[in-house]
This record gives sequence, structure tokens and C-alpha cells, in this order.
Amino acid sequence: MVDHKTRKVNTEKPTTLQIYRPIFTDLMNASLKRPTLADVAKLAEVSLGTASRALSIPERVKPKTLEKVNAVVTKLGYVRNGAAQALASKKTQTVAAIFPTINNPVYASSINALEQALWRLGYQLLIASHEYHAVPELKVVRTMLERGVDGLILVGTDHDESVYTLIKLHGTPCVLFWSLDETNYPHCIGFSNHLAAYNMAKLVLAKGHTKIAICSGSTWHNERARTRITGTLDALAEAGVDVPAPWIIKQPFSFDGGRNALKELWSKKKRPTALICGTDLQAIGALHECQLQNIHIPTDLSITGFDDIEYASITTPSLTTVHVPTSEIGARAAKKIIDLINGKDHSRKHLSKDTFVATIIERDSLGPITRSGQRR
Repeated sequence: MVDHKTRKVNTEKPTTLQIYRPIFTDLMNASLKRPTLADVAKLAEVSLGTASRALSIPERVKPKTLEKVNAVVTKLGYVRNGAAQALASKKTQTVAAIFPTINNPVYASSINALEQALWRLGYQLLIASHEYHAVPELKVVRTMLERGVDGLILVGTDHDESVYTLIKLHGTPCVLFWSLDETNYPHCIGFSNHLAAYNMAKLVLAKGHTKIAICSGSTWHNERARTRITGTLDALAEAGVDVPAPWIIKQPFSFDGGRNALKELWSKKKRPTALICGTDLQAIGALHECQLQNIHIPTDLSITGFDDIEYASITTPSLTTVHVPTSEIGARAAKKIIDLINGKDHSRKHLSKDTFVATIIERDSLGPITRSGQRR
């Protein structure tokens, strides 16, 4: 009996993996040894030099050849010897970014922008923090240099002299980002914290407030906190407004810090009508404490923050704050550190290109004072 059914013929072109699967299977069954570049070259049927170029400078390899090499690399699980590669090129293709803390969401978008920009440029990002302590920062910097990073990115401009000395002696390119205050260092990316705080204080004054308190944090080796205070005080002084010493409170840059600041202020007989916080975390903590104490915002007290983290727009009421262009700063810092690594020096005359503006975002937590100048 004849089967008259038409037999389907597979006319699809086999993929590279399908072609090399028998070879891969034989190799993996024969040995579990770590695959070498020579193994990749042999199975991809290319020279050792071509295999090397496909992995290091793929744009110089023909697409079909690159596809074959990548297929073999994927199947074998081949991983380049980073130490050998670094020894040959004198580069590790890594950049270290050292933050004062990673416990603040304001740094998250900047880290993401840094990582993505560096990845596109062929570099990987290493992240570390020192929690606002100078001695750990020096140790962290030393550790990163010992790991052979090609460049360093530090947050802020106020670092212990030992940190700058170590970096200079090692000859590693370094970029300071997030701040342009209190420095003559040429390789900076950021904005003026002093000016941003000054503008926020002017807005609070424009609402009629004269009884204004400040919640900040430690200013030791932290020019961001320091210049946010001076910027605020300069604006208030111009308006003839004095801030009593007990109303300048230093607390940790955290929710609890803001809560504690509010508790301290409300325990006093004389109370402010506005509280200017150095960070959004402190401001949100203060807002929460106000809810617990039945303090109405902004009728009883106006509160402002600084950073414009994601939470700032969803608090109740929403938080008036300073918007920091964190992603843009991170992306620009990545480009600048790679330029320095590649010998493209940036002098001070180019600094204007690396200056960002932090803008005021006015929301519901800031309101006008009553005509009598008293809290309603």
C-alpha cells in the first residue's frame, strides 16, 4: 500500500549552534577542563588572533565570523582570563565609584546611569561606601586602587588630604561628582548645593515665613550638607531673618533623623512655622512625625526637602523639594572618567559643560503663613 501523503522537507538553514552541537557534545563529554581561547578558535574554525579580536574588539570582525565565535563561547562557557588580559593591556576595564552611603535612594538613579553608561563604553562599575567616615574612605580608596581599577569617581569635593595624596601618588584618573562647591579641582560634575539651598530659602521667605528652622546632618567632610546650611542662612540673612541656634538641628540623613528633629522642635515653647530639611529622607521622616502628633501640614508647619527622590511626590502632602538631576550627572561622570582614562584631559575652562542646575519643585508641603505671622 502506497502512502500518497506529501512528506514535508525542512528547508530552513541550520543555525550555528545546530552545526556545532555534535562537536560541543563530544568536547564536554570528553573533559570538564576549563576551555581556552585555543579551544574557541579551533571549534569556530578561525585563527587564535581572530578569536581574540572577536572578544576584545568585535567591531573589527566580520558579522558571520563574530556569530560563530560567540556561539562557541556561549556553548563552551568560555570566560576570558581577566588577570592576563589586564596584564597585557595594563587595564582592568573597571571604574570604582565610592559613595558616602548606599542607604539613600537619591544615589540609586545615579548609580544606574553610571553603570549603564560605563557598560556601553566597555567598562564595569565597582561600588563601595564609607558611611561618612574619613578613615574608612581612605581604606576603601586604597582597596580599589589595589584591585587595579582604571579610574575613580568620588561623591562630593571634601575629602581627607590623605585620599587625594594616595590617588595622586598612584596616578589614577579621578572625577568628583555631585557637587561643585568649595573646590578648585578641575574634573568635577555636579551642581551648586549652596545656590540650590539659597533658592529654596528664598521661596520659603516668599511664602511669608520668618520663623524658620533647619534640619541638617553631619558637616564633617561633607560640603554638601555644609553649603546647604550656608546657602539657607545667606538667603535668610539677606531678608533680615535670624535662625536661633536651637533651631539648627543636626540629625542623621534618614527618616528617623527627620522624626527626631521634629520631636526636638515641638518639645520647645517657641516653634517655627517652616522646617527646611537638608534631604528628602529627613523631610519625609518629619512629615510622618507630624501625622503622629496631629500637626497639620502646611497649616501648622511647612516642610521642604532636598533631592526629589521618588517618594517625594507620593507623600501626604506631597513634598516641596530641590530636584537633583541624578541620572544626567551619573551619565556625564561616566563619560568624563573614560575620557581621562584615555588621556583626553579636561581643563577648568570646560567646567561649564559639567555644571548642572538643581531646580525647585513646589508641591503641597509648603504653604503661606497667615497675615498675623502665626501658625493657624
